[in-house]
Amino acid sequence: MQLPASPAPARVLGLACSAAGGVEDVRERLVEPLLAAGWSVVVTATPAAAAWLADLGEDRRIAAATGYPLRSTPRLPREPRPHPDPHCWVVAPATAGTVAKLALGIADNQAVTPVCEAIGARAVPVVVHPRVRAGHLGHPAWPGHLAALRSAGVRVVEGEPDGDVAWDAVLREVEAVALGEWTAGRPDHLSKNVRSDTF
Repeated sequence: MQLPASPAPARVLGLACSAAGGVEDVRERLVEPLLAAGWSVVVTATPAAAAWLADLGEDRRIAAATGYPLRSTPRLPREPRPHPDPHCWVVAPATAGTVAKLALGIADNQAVTPVCEAIGARAVPVVVHPRVRAGHLGHPAWPGHLAALRSAGVRVVEGEPDGDVAWDAVLREVEAVALGEWTAGRPDHLSKNVRSDTF
């Protein structure tokens, strides 16, 4: 699908990926269309997703396409921050475990830590696309996780259980951000994206 170019100044999209089916296509289906639309894209992956992408050589291809390294581990305190601050976060595909961590604020890996902070600050839009099995949907905690995210202003893009990643639906949410049609539901005094030196 065709996305409008992001308005000046250049906008940065933070993409967090977890180890769900479809993550192997994230460069072609999400990163490259966003780059073509004028976004700068920085990608962070959970440890398992990073291993999957590295096994396919996608970590190098993502870095070559975006100009930024694919991150999966925290930096040392003396090291500079390798990614600029995002104006929008997308978590796709998101496993059931990643969704649960975001809902509960469990920031235990590099991919979820900055997104948890963004959700709490309500300073930038956050889009989450779960890619889960039907059994996860039946877990008694699942509806509460989605409700918690939505109550914080997160846009949850639901797909079919055990289905393909809904890349076009995710791109439509980013298009709404680019056009200024959707924000994080944040208080008025939180009008700028938050910089965290822990990222």
